[in-house]
Amino acid sequence: MPRASALQLHPKTGLRLTCLGLGTAPLGGLFAPVGEGEARATLEAAWQAGLRYFDTAPQYGNGVAEQRTGGFLQSQPKAAFVLSTKVGRLLRPGPLHQSQLDPQGQPFFKGVPPLAQVYDYSYKGTLVSLEESLERLGLKKVDILYIHDPDADGRSVAEVMQGAYRALVELRQQGVVQAIGVGMNHTDWLLEFVKAGDFDLILLAGRYTLLEQGALQELLPLCLQKGVGVVAGGVYNSGLLAHPGPGATYNYLPAPPELIERALALERVCQRHGVPLKAAAIQFPLGHPAVVSVLTGARSALELEENVQMFETRLPQSLWRDLVAEGLLDEQVPLPKED
Repeated sequence: MPRASALQLHPKTGLRLTCLGLGTAPLGGLFAPVGEGEARATLEAAWQAGLRYFDTAPQYGNGVAEQRTGGFLQSQPKAAFVLSTKVGRLLRPGPLHQSQLDPQGQPFFKGVPPLAQVYDYSYKGTLVSLEESLERLGLKKVDILYIHDPDADGRSVAEVMQGAYRALVELRQQGVVQAIGVGMNHTDWLLEFVKAGDFDLILLAGRYTLLEQGALQELLPLCLQKGVGVVAGGVYNSGLLAHPGPGATYNYLPAPPELIERALALERVCQRHGVPLKAAAIQFPLGHPAVVSVLTGARSALELEENVQMFETRLPQSLWRDLVAEGLLDEQVPLPKED
């Protein structure tokens, strides 16, 4: 069986996630518009490649990604896939929130309805968010519900725990969702949430990658201890590890020179071993025993097929050893193993 479609059992929830999953932010028009036909072809390609874990959110294209993802999955057997969406942002008519705009004042998501994202991590707002997501998806349920970027609007961990977390726990107890979690790109915040609550999964975006391993010290060991599965997203660090060099982006903004140089150093080691940097980047997180799935986005069937190819590329153990020896990987990093 190809590794991308291999299933990993998360014992705490009984969910089986494919080692490679599809994140749908690009299908919501992140950075550039994506047509309906192209989005459908991308989802079809993911399914044909054996990917069965799909992640979406109201934020992605102001609901467009949820509509497209649900529209495709409606025709698939429910038992055959795992779907996650997120709470914390309600879509309403009105002026765009500052977080929806890039430094030039243009929307991050292109060709989508101009809806305002209203941050709401309250108990009631969480229930409304799920209800509206299910309407957009055209489905009766989702498997995983994440609290989305709870650091983004000035709220404290305690506030989110009293509101959104309380609602998620009740939804899990009622069997409305099978698993609950938090998704964000701040390791320190995620650490506080994992300490404070009984979560099943976290979606860690961009903070456990070939470029940076800050989550290695406290967050990932705590997740292992508490049985919290880690879904690793942002493995290309917003594009820097896909195309390092001038003009590369990091955290969706222009990458600083020192990070570009580090990415280029990683690429040089990969070149010496005759493998693409993207292959090392997409495979790296799954070497850690806490990581249950790697989530990557694609805006076309071609991009999806390339991601799968990179995930399936065989990499020598000597590559990882050399990256450690050159100080480009933490010595404590659990290295991916050869099949």
